[in-house]
Amino acid sequence: LLTVLREGYGVRELQRDAIAGLTVAIVALPLSLAIAIASGVAPERGLAGAIIGGFLVSALGGSRFQIGGPAGAFIVLVSATAAEHGVDGMLIATFLAGIMLLAAGLLRLGGYVRLVPYPVTIGFTAGIAVIIMISQIKELFGLTLEGAEPGPILDKLIADVAALETANLYAAGVALSTIALIIVLRRLRPQFPGVLVAVSVAAAAVAIFDLPADTIGTRFGELPRGLPPLAMPTLTAEKAIAVLPNAFAFFLLGAIESLLSATVGDAMTGRRHRSNCELAAQGFANMASSLFGGMVVTGTIARTATNIRAGAHGPVAGMLHAVYLLVFVIAAAPLAAMAPLAALSGVLVVVAWNMIERHAIASLFRSSAEDVVAFAATFFLTVFRDLTEAIAVGTAIAAIAFIRRMSSSFSVGDAIMPDDIPDSSGAERTAYRPEDAQTDHVAVYRLTGAVFFASATSLSLALDRVLAGQKALVLDLSEVSLIDSTGAQAIAGFIRDAEKRNVRVGVAGASEEILKTLAASGATAKTRVFDSIQEALDNLR
Repeated sequence: LLTVLREGYGVRELQRDAIAGLTVAIVALPLSLAIAIASGVAPERGLAGAIIGGFLVSALGGSRFQIGGPAGAFIVLVSATAAEHGVDGMLIATFLAGIMLLAAGLLRLGGYVRLVPYPVTIGFTAGIAVIIMISQIKELFGLTLEGAEPGPILDKLIADVAALETANLYAAGVALSTIALIIVLRRLRPQFPGVLVAVSVAAAAVAIFDLPADTIGTRFGELPRGLPPLAMPTLTAEKAIAVLPNAFAFFLLGAIESLLSATVGDAMTGRRHRSNCELAAQGFANMASSLFGGMVVTGTIARTATNIRAGAHGPVAGMLHAVYLLVFVIAAAPLAAMAPLAALSGVLVVVAWNMIERHAIASLFRSSAEDVVAFAATFFLTVFRDLTEAIAVGTAIAAIAFIRRMSSSFSVGDAIMPDDIPDSSGAERTAYRPEDAQTDHVAVYRLTGAVFFASATSLSLALDRVLAGQKALVLDLSEVSLIDSTGAQAIAGFIRDAEKRNVRVGVAGASEEILKTLAASGATAKTRVFDSIQEALDNLR
């Protein structure tokens, strides 16, 4: 915010932000209600999160256009937390997640959060979308279940199928009509707030024709006109420890979602967000949201994109969107209470469908088998097990696949150097002909790729083979991209073996960073380091 104000902020910029903020608020109002209800908490908790959290994310964040608020991706986590630990437990988990996000920002961990592999991000997003769709079947068709709705996804689906004979055709008609109207408006009139229009039409139809379909008012009573009072939920050590895994899941998903949303905003505007500042802002927003009884918030891709398309100039648009929401709550709470639950379920079905990045999934299946395995593992573990476990396993699979690719890219071969090409040390290397060097019993071998723990064994075997019959040998490290302690120890071991066989070894073309690693392992203690291959040849001959 301060950066935008220092650049100069006038009436024209305020007008742009005011229009964009109003556009986003119109989209955010029904979404916040729908996400809260689907999460198993009162609808006003979604509004509190959108107002308090949304204001702070825009005011303090590191992205100029980020819009914060309740997100569909959190429905599964919030509902599970509220069911297991109650609403107080959910608020405590939100507060603790805020502390974790703030700490991550202050410790400058934003760059590490963005290291979550793309197949994993696509996998858990698609998994969450499937869970949302299945969780909305009950409200979508107005089903009446015997007893409480099961938590596990398979049990939930079985219970819904068993209760199909209790379906309310009016509720199903309202839901399907809402979905159809949103799709039609999105294609024919994309500038219209399709979600709000569809929910408003559904509410009017239920009221005018007195349809037997539940609304927010009939299920939860009237919405409060304003924010809940500031109150800290009762926090005990036992309660904090009990909800800590839930809080960590909130933190992990919130960090990933917020930085992903900020990255999308960067792609649309050509700007670059500050990830650590964004995480810190998300932390403050979640801590404050929980103190006002609001649910967990994060950066939201759809609302951020809407903000940019509406012509926002900067973070003031996001702050005004929160102010508009507060005005709506104060002035029109009775009207919001008329929204049919079936219509809100239809909205969430559309949101979930849009969460599944079908083109990205198709491209993954056209790429490597490792990416497909990482995606599939993340997807199925998200749906049937746990989000945190899914991200951990998917990231591990992707990391192992990356290590395998890096190790297979390593090679040891004869070095044939072109004329006057500077090496990584900055010196120029002259032409080298292997036959000349071999005549003088000097061989040059180039190491290419990453020399690390996964390729160290291959390196040792390859170097052992080149020692036979040599009097002197040059290792060209100009094409080594990185080296770790294991790789450095492998080279140090090779140099010791060469010394035992009275073979002189020189190292050429290594960067300063690689030389530091080699020196730390003792690899350069008994060998000579040269700037170029020709310099090494002249000395070793």
